[in-house]
Amino acid sequence: MSKAVAPPGSPTLKTVVAFTPLAGALALPLVVPLLMVRVGVGTGVLAAVVLSSLWFAAMLRTSELPEHG
Repeated sequence: MSKAVAPPGSPTLKTVVAFTPLAGALALPLVVPLLMVRVGVGTGVLAAVVLSSLWFAAMLRTSELPEHG
């Protein structure tokens, strides 16, 4: 199974790394209250849990940590 991640230091990866925190920080506070108002509180809470979990996974996946070993 191959990973679709760009090589370290590539401009594409750096853009994704820079955009990931911004995307989550802007999307979560907009989507959750809108869902709470239009659909219901339970849906908003579920969306908050799912979106924040996906955001956390994306942040871990795109993090720039030093290599071990």
